[in-house]
Amino acid sequence: MVKRIYVKKKDGFNVEAKELLNDIKENLRIISLQDVIILNRYDVENITEETFEEAKTTVFSEPQVDEYYVEKYPFNKEDKIFGVEFLPGQFDQRAQALEECLQILAGGNRPSAKSAKIYILKGNVSKQEVEKIKNYMINKVDSRECSLEKPETLEQKLEMPEDVAVIDGFIKMTKQDSEKFYQKYGFAMDFADLQFCQNYFRDVEKRDPTITEMKMIDTYWSDHCRHTTFLTKLEVLDIKWDLLKRVYEDYLKARDIVSENRKAKDICLMDIATIAAKELKKEGYLKELDESEEINACSIKAEILVDGKPEEYLIMFKNETHNHPTEIEPFGGAATCLGGAIRDPLSGRVYVYQAMRVTGCGDPRKSVEETLPNKLPQRKLTNEAARGYSSYGNQIGLATRTSSRNLP
Repeated sequence: MVKRIYVKKKDGFNVEAKELLNDIKENLRIISLQDVIILNRYDVENITEETFEEAKTTVFSEPQVDEYYVEKYPFNKEDKIFGVEFLPGQFDQRAQALEECLQILAGGNRPSAKSAKIYILKGNVSKQEVEKIKNYMINKVDSRECSLEKPETLEQKLEMPEDVAVIDGFIKMTKQDSEKFYQKYGFAMDFADLQFCQNYFRDVEKRDPTITEMKMIDTYWSDHCRHTTFLTKLEVLDIKWDLLKRVYEDYLKARDIVSENRKAKDICLMDIATIAAKELKKEGYLKELDESEEINACSIKAEILVDGKPEEYLIMFKNETHNHPTEIEPFGGAATCLGGAIRDPLSGRVYVYQAMRVTGCGDPRKSVEETLPNKLPQRKLTNEAARGYSSYGNQIGLATRTSSRNLP
């Protein structure tokens, strides 16, 4: 039997709700909204009455700051209500933590749990304004609007997958047919990449690929894995800021030094990002550099005094880019960006003591109406990325704070 409980912050502690109210009024310009109430809704299964009773004020809520409501919350008829939950398969950190705490409390098997956030909008808010708020609050990449009804069970019924489909005729597609196929599946790779795959399967494999193979290639050739954005060749640049013009001119001079007597690499963001180290190495200033094939990480040999005796150590640096993941799912993208940057040094038995992340966004002060089609508002992207970075760092014990600075 599924048990349900709603948890609400007491007045004075409802900081999240007050911030959301101000955000909606200022950013969405919905002045008819008078108040916002946020409820954390928890559904749990496979739990005894005794454990559920004990968990009300130990796991689900903190009596000093929270109020809880079992099974039903006293909604008002005039309130506008909607809920948000993660998509099936998306990691729900709150639900997992809840399951672990309930298992510790009761002992034995782990109960099942689901969480959702319920938003109560008070005021004379129109249907159009409610939809506007929903579109602002729900990132369809990782979340969806949830039902307000309690389910009979939390058990997910999984259907047996069908046999993997072969893309019949793929290697014989005309350019026009390939373009239609490309648009149909919404690949992240470029059309030229798709044509490369077509030639490969025709000339090397001599067969049509499966849709799984194409999706796997598409994933590995995405911006996340292949640094597509950073490695894109820059052919025409229109730089308006004098400072950036001078920086770019310094970069071109450094390229001449680095590429002396050999062909220079394409001008791209990756080359710009790594040129300083290459120039220092060329001029003999990086004698302590531990050589490797990596372009986004390095190790520097250092002699450190330990108890008065010199010992050889490596100081490690790791650069991680999560451009596209952060753009479509800011919290998770920024969190895994920091995770990737920290994980590699940790795997080399290194103590991580410092990290920094730059989230390049548009102006977060601009209104939602100025958001580009099919993009997240810059304000949401900036704030959620800051939260994701801070959350991951603090969870693994690396004290993390966030700050923002608007560039001209």
